[in-house]
Amino acid sequence: MTRLLIECTYVFHHPEMNSGIQRVVRNIINHLPRVQEEAVCIPVIFKDGKILEVMQLAPKHTDEWRSRLQQKLEKLAQKLVQVRNRYWLLHSRLLRFWPWSASHNVKRVTYVLCRLASFSFTLPLYLTERVLEKIEVQPRAFEMACRPDDILVLLDSSWHADFFPAAEKLQRQGVSIVSVIYDLIPLTHPQFCDGPLVQVFDRWFEWIANTADGFIAISGTIRDEVNSEVRRRLGSERTDRRWFDFFHLGSELDQVHTDKSVRSSVEKLFGSGLSIYLMVSTIEPRKNHAYLLDAFEQLWRDGSDVVLCFIGRMGWKNERLIERVKKHPQLKRRLFMFNDLCDVELEYCYSHAKSLVFPSFVEGFGLPLVEAMQRGLPVMASDIPVFHEIGGEFVSYFDLDRPESLAQKILQFEDSGVFPAARHMTHWSWLNWEDSARQLVERVVRQVQTQKHTQSEFHEIEHCPE
Repeated sequence: MTRLLIECTYVFHHPEMNSGIQRVVRNIINHLPRVQEEAVCIPVIFKDGKILEVMQLAPKHTDEWRSRLQQKLEKLAQKLVQVRNRYWLLHSRLLRFWPWSASHNVKRVTYVLCRLASFSFTLPLYLTERVLEKIEVQPRAFEMACRPDDILVLLDSSWHADFFPAAEKLQRQGVSIVSVIYDLIPLTHPQFCDGPLVQVFDRWFEWIANTADGFIAISGTIRDEVNSEVRRRLGSERTDRRWFDFFHLGSELDQVHTDKSVRSSVEKLFGSGLSIYLMVSTIEPRKNHAYLLDAFEQLWRDGSDVVLCFIGRMGWKNERLIERVKKHPQLKRRLFMFNDLCDVELEYCYSHAKSLVFPSFVEGFGLPLVEAMQRGLPVMASDIPVFHEIGGEFVSYFDLDRPESLAQKILQFEDSGVFPAARHMTHWSWLNWEDSARQLVERVVRQVQTQKHTQSEFHEIEHCPE
């Protein structure tokens, strides 16, 4: 029977992370035991040039001290990366002025100093992670042997990875390589990303475009974008030898643990009976939180008592927005922000809010949309193609160029009590994570088998005597 090797390296080493890709990887991996009809599905990681079978994705409760330490290190790492990036931003700006513009030696010295500063931030974190790996109480992954007919599915965020030579070696041995693509935002909208990420992602996509046998995206919209980008880089002839497909994500919150509770400040706010509009996402420019502030400021000026609540961890390039929030006169009155809610609290917020408002400029899928709608919470979202794919006529769409278009929809909803979408939420349904995992497995297996059959027929025709 066909074996799918589902790669989850980053989540394996950072099980405490619970946003975006990490949430997808964890849920897919955890549901693999239930979707073995089409293939034997094996979670794997890469380590020191070897491939290991994962027996346990996250540490046991006895290892919680290690998880807490890792979580603290992760937060520290994010801060250090931000500081490091500021160093390089300062470096790029200084080059325009004297004496840097006049002297190569001054440029060189400044570059070396920036490199040393960057290294001083990352070295302690690297050494600490290595120590944590050595003192792990019980190994959670063991080295395994691959077979020529295996299919390696790169499910995790692999653009920062160092296992590319190992993957290429497996491919030479006959293993098919499939890349899961979440979005192409660093390529299509680099203005929303940190400079280093744009460069790293571009190099990674160049590698994956040349290496992968097929691509499976998390939406039809992204599948088409990937096809176009690969075709631009490789040309039509080489692109036509690859396959492109997509699957959709699930909707459950899998970390709603009974040992967690809702903090009093959240319970007080969402149990107040106020009309609360949620924005659930990492706080970074692409998510367009500033648009919401513009729209709700218009509502507040007109005397409305609606409440805006941001939920999500701190991201990047958000200094101006955070400053605006902290100095806002409506903060803790009609404007709230929570950066560290657990799934129990997020579930509570979804259940007690009036609507989700989601003004992203660009998305690969939009996981909060299905999480909210699956719980009966209606959604107002930006008028972009992928949201139409996911939400169809059940979502109310607003114009990103006009914050007043969202304000008008909210006023209409508040005044009439009727949500301004073409179809009512009661007729909407979506996949769960088991369905999502099964869809991924079935489509990958089908596409790889079709590709091998086509290649076999082409090979026979090539070698058929005239």
